[in-house]
Amino acid sequence: MKTFAPVRSLLTATTIALGLMTATPAALANTLTIAWSGGSVADAEKQTFIAAFEKATGAKVELKASELALLAQLESMVKIGNTSWDVAELSGGKLPLAVDKGLLEPLDYSVIDPENQLPEIARAEYGVVWGTYSTVLVQNTAKNPEGKKMTSWKDFWDVETFPGPRSLRARPQENLEYALLADGVGKDDIYKVLATSEGVDRAFSKLDEIKSHIPVWWENGAQSVQLLADGEVDYTTTFNGRVAKLVNDGVPAEIVWNGGALMLGYMGIPKGAKNKALAEQYIRLRILDADLERQYVDLIPYPNFAPGLMDKLPAEMASSLPASPQNVEVQFVSDDEFWRKHLDDIQERWNEWMLN
Repeated sequence: MKTFAPVRSLLTATTIALGLMTATPAALANTLTIAWSGGSVADAEKQTFIAAFEKATGAKVELKASELALLAQLESMVKIGNTSWDVAELSGGKLPLAVDKGLLEPLDYSVIDPENQLPEIARAEYGVVWGTYSTVLVQNTAKNPEGKKMTSWKDFWDVETFPGPRSLRARPQENLEYALLADGVGKDDIYKVLATSEGVDRAFSKLDEIKSHIPVWWENGAQSVQLLADGEVDYTTTFNGRVAKLVNDGVPAEIVWNGGALMLGYMGIPKGAKNKALAEQYIRLRILDADLERQYVDLIPYPNFAPGLMDKLPAEMASSLPASPQNVEVQFVSDDEFWRKHLDDIQERWNEWMLN
C-alpha cells in the first residue's frame, strides 16, 4: 500500500489552513484529554492527528482507552460534575444513548466546520463523524461457479446457484437488514419496513431460508475471516478492514459493497468538558484535514468525510474504502437510533430463533 508523506511535512499547510498557530500562552499549558479506542486505531490516531495537533498548538494530548466502559464512565463524570475528558469517541451506537442521558455538549459547527464543507451524513447535533467502517459480504471467488460472482444479498441467499457454507455474525443487527434486502426491500426503505411487526416477521422468515446453510455464527472479526481462510465457509460477512490481510495472505477474497452496512463513528464533547475550545480545535482538525486523513487511512482503512479526501488517493485505494462515493451509494447506513429503540425486543426474539 502506498505510504504518504510524514506528518511533519504537512504541519505548515495544516497549521495555516486551520489557524491553529493562534494558540495563546495559556492554551499552550493545556492538556486535551481524549477518550478513544485502543489498539491499532489509537496508534494511527497518535501518529497522525495527535502528532500534528501537538506540534501546531503546543498543547499536550492524553489518549484514554475507554471504549468498553465509555458511557458508564462518562455518565459518572457528568453526574458528579467533574468531567475529565474533553473529546470522546462514540462508536457502536453510543451516540444516541449519550444524547438521551444528556452527556454531551451540542457541537458548534460555526467553529468546527465554518464553511459547511462536511456532507449531511457526517453531521449530527451532538456528534460529528470521525471515521467509517462497513460490515460487508465477502466471497471466496475460487469457490464460485465458473463465470459467476455474488453481487448482492439475493445471491447470498441463492444456495442453488452459489452452493457452499456461509457465515453471519451472531447478532440481529445487520442480519435483519440483509434479509430484507435479499427479499427485495430497497436500501432506503429497510428501517421503515423493520419498524413494523410485519417487517420483523418478514426478516426472520427470510433468515429461516438460510439458517441451515450457516454452520458457524461468528463472534468477532478475527473469527469471521479465519473461517474463510480455513475454507470452513465460502461466504461470510466481516469488517471491511479485515479483507486486505486475507488477500495479502493469498485468499482470493472479494468484497461485495452492494448492500453493505455502513457504520458511522462519531466524536463529541462531553458535558462539562474543561477544555471545550481546545476540543473544538482538535475536532476541526480531525474532520477537515484531508492530508492527515490520507495518512491515517494508509495506516487503517476507516476514513471520514474530510473534503477532498478521495481526490488524491490512488484510485484502487479509494475504491476499497467504505466512505468512497461509489461505495456509499450502494450501502445502507446502519441506523443506531432504530436499534436503540428496538434492540431489546428484537434481541429476545433473536435468542429464541437461534435456539430453535
